[in-house]
Amino acid sequence: MKLSFSTLIIVCFCLTTNAQVTKKQLHIQRATEAPKIDGILDDAVWVNAQEAVDFIQFRPNMNVKETENNKTVVKLSYDNSALYIAAYLYDDPTKISKQLSSRDNFGSADFFGFVVNPNNDAQNDTEFFVFASGTQADAISTPSVGEDFGWNSVWSSAVEIVEDGWIVEMKIPYRCLRFNNKDVETWGIQFHRRFRRDESQYTWNPIDVSKGNIGLYHGELKGLKDLDPPTRLSLYPFVSTVQNYYDGAYKSNFNAGLDVKYGLTENFTLDATLIPDFSQTGFDNITLNLGPFEQTFSEQRQFFTEGVDLFSKGDLFFSRRVGGAPIKSPVTSENEEVVYFPESVKVLNAIKVSGRTANGLGLGFFNSFTEKAEATIENTATGDRRKQVVEPFTNYNIVVVDQQFKGNSSVGIINTNVTRDGSFRDANVTALTSSIMNKRNTYQVRGDLKLSNVNLESGMETGFSSFVAARKAHGNLRYSVDHSYADTKYNPNDLGLQFRNNYNDFGIDINYRTFEPSGKWNRYFSNFYVNYTRLANPSTFTGLGMGLNTNGSTKKLNEMGFNINLKPGKQYDYFEPRKAGSYFITENGVNLNGWWQSNNNKKVALSANIGAETLLEDGRDYFNYWFGLGPQIRFNDKFMISYFFSRDYYTGDRGYVTQVDEDVIFGDRQREEIEQTVRAGYNFNPNHTLSLTLRNYWGIVRYDEQLLSLKDNGRVTSTTGYTTTNIPNNPDINFSTWNFDLGYSWQFAPGSFVTALYRNQLFNFDSDAQDSYTKSIDALFRQPINNVFSLKLQYFLDYNQISGLFKKQ
Repeated sequence: MKLSFSTLIIVCFCLTTNAQVTKKQLHIQRATEAPKIDGILDDAVWVNAQEAVDFIQFRPNMNVKETENNKTVVKLSYDNSALYIAAYLYDDPTKISKQLSSRDNFGSADFFGFVVNPNNDAQNDTEFFVFASGTQADAISTPSVGEDFGWNSVWSSAVEIVEDGWIVEMKIPYRCLRFNNKDVETWGIQFHRRFRRDESQYTWNPIDVSKGNIGLYHGELKGLKDLDPPTRLSLYPFVSTVQNYYDGAYKSNFNAGLDVKYGLTENFTLDATLIPDFSQTGFDNITLNLGPFEQTFSEQRQFFTEGVDLFSKGDLFFSRRVGGAPIKSPVTSENEEVVYFPESVKVLNAIKVSGRTANGLGLGFFNSFTEKAEATIENTATGDRRKQVVEPFTNYNIVVVDQQFKGNSSVGIINTNVTRDGSFRDANVTALTSSIMNKRNTYQVRGDLKLSNVNLESGMETGFSSFVAARKAHGNLRYSVDHSYADTKYNPNDLGLQFRNNYNDFGIDINYRTFEPSGKWNRYFSNFYVNYTRLANPSTFTGLGMGLNTNGSTKKLNEMGFNINLKPGKQYDYFEPRKAGSYFITENGVNLNGWWQSNNNKKVALSANIGAETLLEDGRDYFNYWFGLGPQIRFNDKFMISYFFSRDYYTGDRGYVTQVDEDVIFGDRQREEIEQTVRAGYNFNPNHTLSLTLRNYWGIVRYDEQLLSLKDNGRVTSTTGYTTTNIPNNPDINFSTWNFDLGYSWQFAPGSFVTALYRNQLFNFDSDAQDSYTKSIDALFRQPINNVFSLKLQYFLDYNQISGLFKKQ
């Protein structure tokens, strides 16, 4: 019945009439001689090139024409190697924001952006940005994923500040794009310009931000013909060394390898990392985790962050599973202990093949192998040691097929597979995904169906999950309804990430947003939501939540927001007890929080947040408050530093401690967390960057001596006699960590880098929860420090340049 109703909605949407978008056209001419990319527009190719003019503002106001003093003039040309772009951006030079930043960091600078869509399908854009500082940024963008700045390509640009504005010249080689050169009649293009001082943004072809994705509003590029692009093969050979000193032990490692990008066709690209090197990934921001679910961190390895838009379909791919922690815990006998357990598994290689045809058919293939990992176990009586496999030789595989249509909709299927050598578990997950929007871009239906199969020692375990949502996607007032479901056996976590299963949840959201300045506000947004949650099995109520969120930006470019979240009545938590069938009840939760961010364009900017949470429940004195505060200081266009301090304090908190036989033990506790972060960056120029990050985290947990036993009715009792002194381990915790990252990056040629990093790290974990922050920091710095120095040289080679050298010889 549900599937039939969803199908009926989709059909109705597809039959809705289409809204026409006015599209400007720009006719391009072939260059007889390529321009020199120097920011000086004296090349012959620019003399007779057609101009893209009459830019229109879409942020903060829509449909405001540019002024004569701030107008933008853009010209394009091409040859068999690349597209060439020249932009003259008129302005008062004293008002141009040109703060230097690292690549892909928008920071505080004006920018010019060129967006191109060779398939002209309104859904698959490639974006190139040049800042007034000379820094570059690039991304691939789709409506479902958004902008992916993890994608990086090698292209050229130059900036010149002149007496009446600034000039940008760009060269975009065809290796950066995917297109079918047999049919290049019309490409979708757009030009963006942002003025940082007032956050106004203009485009060549007007954009209506009240509905649809911005790709629908691209203009058209005409005149490309007889393209004969060169072979799309890029090689990235590298050498690296890592020196590691920890607790008297010194390790030195040298590595050499090769990354490859190869255009299998004009539309499909192979990315491969052979003998991968991830030595320069940073430390994770670890915190004290008391919850029932794993602690996760964002991906930092470049191969796994760029060009993964297709593989993110269905939320089945969590890339840190590849090369993550081993899946199995060591099994020990009497008088044995684990003396070494690998934190991660070595990745042997990885490849991605992805692309999309001119008809909107996207195909993706991912494959990676990881090495066997072993733990070392020692017999404490004899001193003998043995090895035990905790992660076998493993293959990770993903296949994606995704069909886009109508410029705003898609249907796809994705399969992930993990095959482990020997008797270890294997897993296979398949998802059918869809996002259907009517042709007027006013209503949308989303739906996912997922099936997981995990091959355990006890046999195959099959689970199911689904998601369906319908929403109004245009105008100031919008609303949506959704339903999420997962049975008790759904498990995508061998290659994906899902904290829990066994849910049957319903949600309603109503929101209001503005698209034009009003009063003191540039924009503001408010939404009201209601979530009703149940278990899938047994089908039982677990909770009700509702809230009001609002945020906005003023005309002085200060940003702020406020949230209130309520959980009225009894809430049933089936996961905190860590025991099947048990649950823990809380009542009438209230959460209030707010934040504020001052104008980042100023020399000194400030950010702050504050919040509090409590339970209106008889017999509970739970109260949690938190705040954070920190300045950002911009000394000049090259040097910036920021500091942020946050404190989180709990009294009367109650949570899981341990399990003794069949008894689940809870405890009332006092908790405190303090985190301090310092970030600094000095950019000598767009190609030389020095960066520093320093982070200290401290968290403590102090339990009341009298502990509590969880009863079958979800309540707790203190009559069973458990205390902090008669359970197996002291539950009090004092945890602190220190990270120091100092890095220098030099781009000495396009796509070629020398990167030097020095890092050190400290950990301390004990039960001295009565210690003050000062005393805990003193204990932290008495621990062995892990010092790491890494140096990497990566060189970019274009196959056509190599072949050209041989031809000259």
